[in-house]
Amino acid sequence: MSPLDISLADLIARLDEELPEASELARISEARLRAQTLSDLGDQLIDHYVSKAKQVGASWTQIGDAIGVSKQAAQQRHAPAAFDRFTNLNRHSIVLAQEAARTHKHDSIGTEHLLLGLLGEPQGLAYEVLIAKTESEQRIRDAIQEALPPAGEKSLRGHIPFHEQSKEAIGQARRASTDLGHDWVGTEHTLLGLIRVAQSPAAQLLRALGFTSEELHETVKTEINKRLAARDDR
Repeated sequence: MSPLDISLADLIARLDEELPEASELARISEARLRAQTLSDLGDQLIDHYVSKAKQVGASWTQIGDAIGVSKQAAQQRHAPAAFDRFTNLNRHSIVLAQEAARTHKHDSIGTEHLLLGLLGEPQGLAYEVLIAKTESEQRIRDAIQEALPPAGEKSLRGHIPFHEQSKEAIGQARRASTDLGHDWVGTEHTLLGLIRVAQSPAAQLLRALGFTSEELHETVKTEINKRLAARDDR
């Protein structure tokens, strides 16, 4: 017996009733939209009770068992939004990265695009750190341009997914923020995240420009402390 008081016949009858003049192809499109809505509602229903379970002390292993997936899959599926602690400047750099991928007709946002996004946000600390070291924005842009894959044949519309290395870099950015004891994820943390994904194109570019992960970490830490001290002195 279905746990919900709804059946396939009910869904079909309602769609047919609401779209009496629609063609069969139009009804397929509408059915797809309604199926996505049902799926989204189902996800929200599960998320609601996952939050309740966490509040009463349930472990991710227990939650995974209840959902029927591994602990890791449960954590990944129900983790907080990827950009929930990102500053406005850093969110803007992500938008710029997506637009860079779109401009070059690439089918995913790579770490090279994330680095371009940081260069496009001159108010961010990452930009200041990059320019202070290299003394030339154009030098960095030229290096990225050489590392970019060939342009695609067709421009993509809508959402462009992140490359797996970019997803890892974003995760590392959040970890870098936590390591430094910060409650925000700024452009400087994204820069740290990029160099931590050692085999990524962006990390290789940064090393070629003279950066190391350890030095970059200390530079960011020092610069943030300076900014916080200056703010406290006002």
